[in-house]
Amino acid sequence: MSTTTAAAYAESTARPPSAILTLAEPGRAMAELASFYALRPLMSALPKGDGHGVLVLPGFMATDTSTKPMRKLLDSLGYVSAGWCLGRNVRVDNARIEAMMLCVDELFENTGQKISIIGWSLGGVFARELAKLAPEKVRQVISLGSPISDDRNHTNARRLFEYLNGQEPEPMKEGNFAKLHEAPPVPTTSILTKTDGVVHWRGSVQFPDDANHGQTENIEVLASHCGMGVNPAVLYAIANRLAQAEGAWEPFRARGLAALAFPRTRLLN
Repeated sequence: MSTTTAAAYAESTARPPSAILTLAEPGRAMAELASFYALRPLMSALPKGDGHGVLVLPGFMATDTSTKPMRKLLDSLGYVSAGWCLGRNVRVDNARIEAMMLCVDELFENTGQKISIIGWSLGGVFARELAKLAPEKVRQVISLGSPISDDRNHTNARRLFEYLNGQEPEPMKEGNFAKLHEAPPVPTTSILTKTDGVVHWRGSVQFPDDANHGQTENIEVLASHCGMGVNPAVLYAIANRLAQAEGAWEPFRARGLAALAFPRTRLLN
């Protein structure tokens, strides 16, 4: 499916998640956090890193506190992780984009090699756009439950987002953030869940892109939106993706018992 067809498909099916899924988010996220700490000792067996930098961006209305458990795990696996140190993720303006680009530049320079960027929800939108601006500094992008469609009707946070940023945020007025459905020219993974209570899963599906050389993929997990950053299956997938040698990207394949944590459903159903 071409990116043009994909965009049209996404717009024609745009709707937010059901109210039932939304109301269940807090309880499910707490259960995922509990499972993270229960399984944390076993996570030391996840694939080890090669020391490259990993920038982790929080979701809409969240701060670096939400990504701290993930970053501590990544550090223990041998990566050099970094939060964005920009406070709460609320505004989308040129100053914020410039500040995030400085984060990319600093981590790239400090580690001496290309970095990976992980973005949760709105942070994943930023991750993809940063990689478009500086592909020479980015090794790969991983988004978690991110609204990567150009239609905000996929998320029930639309009204709050537009109240705080307007219908056309500052970067869009200058031609940026105009084609969110197009993947950056680096290996790009979208981790999504069909039980997302904030961003409808259809809004997180990415399609093959010739400009990306076919290096796009979707990984479906069983998770909530607010618990994705501590969900053990999500972290397994992240560790698997990050452990790939630069230039040797291959699609995700869960092996052994781990495969049971990853549904194999059709993402267009």
